[in-house]
Amino acid sequence: MAAPAQKRVLLIIGGGIAAYKSLSLIRLLRTAGVGVRVVLTDAAKEFVTPLSAGALSNDKVYSDLFDLNDEAEMGHIALSRSADLVVVAPATANMMAKLATGLADDLASTLLLATDKRVMMAPAMNVRMWHHGATQRNVVTLNGDGVIMVGPEEGDMACGEFGLGRMAEPETIFKAVMAQLNPRMGALNGKHVLMTAGPTFEPLDPVRGITNRSSGKQGYAIAEALAGEGAKVTLISGPVSLATPEGVARVDVRTALEMFDAVHAHLPADAFIGVAAVSDWRAQTVAADKQK
Repeated sequence: MAAPAQKRVLLIIGGGIAAYKSLSLIRLLRTAGVGVRVVLTDAAKEFVTPLSAGALSNDKVYSDLFDLNDEAEMGHIALSRSADLVVVAPATANMMAKLATGLADDLASTLLLATDKRVMMAPAMNVRMWHHGATQRNVVTLNGDGVIMVGPEEGDMACGEFGLGRMAEPETIFKAVMAQLNPRMGALNGKHVLMTAGPTFEPLDPVRGITNRSSGKQGYAIAEALAGEGAKVTLISGPVSLATPEGVARVDVRTALEMFDAVHAHLPADAFIGVAAVSDWRAQTVAADKQK
């Protein structure tokens, strides 16, 4: 009997401080027997080197769309389809915007448009960039296009601020990748379950808002159990400090209206489970300055 073909990942590393974590992701994947081919953006090379990525992946590192040698050996179209899964980590706001709007002005963005494989993104950016309306619109678009989001997570950032925007830890991304490469078989295999969990936050001014103490734990536990039965689970989550369950596609929102829009953007579904603690009230007008 022939040995099963090796699973392969095309890892696109974007230009952010979290790029160094992607080297740990390469090591985790290689240890699990997954082949990794790396693409570095020009900005990513400011944080990690092609030498380090190539040494860990044991493969050629690509970065230039117009490299004649690379095109002769393996054109960018073939490169985009040479893996079982395309992973972008870190996925910067710029790279997410490019894919959401169909821009292809470098090797990484061209590969993302040319691939016929699933795309997984691990967003990483400043908290205000993550919550910016343009970024959230791009997230809704990307999810509607079938892009799998892993994170972001909440915590301290290199810029000194705190909040959502940190790239998920390499171990979390690794588990999500393995779940995609080796889908579980269960009673719900092939079914899409759309869920909501956690609280919502309705701003009153730049500092204060109306929210509740929902931890999101019940919804996250249900999502994990559904994924374990083979379901494709899309989890629309309010602001919580919980890791994304393995095999679950998570979309982060803040307000009730954002949650409403995200749910409708991910229809149709075979089942909907609403576990979120949605606010009953929101301000008619949000004050531009802190109210005293």
